Amino acid sequence: MMKKKQSYSAEHARFLKKRRKNLVLVWSLRIGLLLLILGLWELSTQLGWVDSFLVSSPSRIGKTIASLYRDGTLFYHIGTTLWETLVGFVLAVVLGYAIALALWWSETLRKVLEPYIVVLNALPKIALGPLIIIWFGTGSKAILFMTLIVGLIVAIMHMLSAFIATDHNKILLLRSMGASKLQILTKLVVPSSVPSFISMLKINVGMAWIGSIMGEYIVSRAGLGYLIVYGGQVFKLDLVMTSTCILCILAAGMYFLVVLLEKLLVKNSES
Repeated sequence: MMKKKQSYSAEHARFLKKRRKNLVLVWSLRIGLLLLILGLWELSTQLGWVDSFLVSSPSRIGKTIASLYRDGTLFYHIGTTLWETLVGFVLAVVLGYAIALALWWSETLRKVLEPYIVVLNALPKIALGPLIIIWFGTGSKAILFMTLIVGLIVAIMHMLSAFIATDHNKILLLRSMGASKLQILTKLVVPSSVPSFISMLKINVGMAWIGSIMGEYIVSRAGLGYLIVYGGQVFKLDLVMTSTCILCILAAGMYFLVVLLEKLLVKNSES
């Protein structure tokens, strides 16, 4: 079947063209700013304005990446950290969403547990490091648990606030029409909380990386966090900066995947 060609008014066509131009401009400025920062960084080290031993440089980072690749350890460390981060992120999001639903469903349960959730959110998770080592040992389980607890409370509080903020008048309207609590949840509360869900995902991307690197600082024998700790201990600051830059790239990639998911959800809701 032939797909119908979509037609736009002249005004709408101009709007779309302007938006495309603005998108190109934004991306050009983003890339230009990045190249400017890298260029100034390299230039300042080459001219001796700053000590390249202390701050490294793009060229030294490139050489370090090449060295790790030749040693066969580059993708091993990246894969270790990426796997721990993704699994912890998914667990935190799924469990946090489910617990938030349960707390919305039962007001009594919410009133009982809410103070404890607030206290757990305020607790510095790094303080649990020694206990996590005792409970889970020094392997990936400890890092996954650290990643989970860092993102879990954030997911619970963010989604619970979104569920509670659902328009009360709409809830009363559905109740007056004989809707059950489950129908209110599925037809109103969950759909209206989609923007907050996307916002929670964006926040938890950062929290997941914080949790996994924090866990690797404490117990890991592999991963980018391990390379940062090791590089600092033996004063291989090129290794520290290289690992940090790789973390930035991975975190940005994960964030843009969430942005892509947001666009798909918006597109589906409009169609």
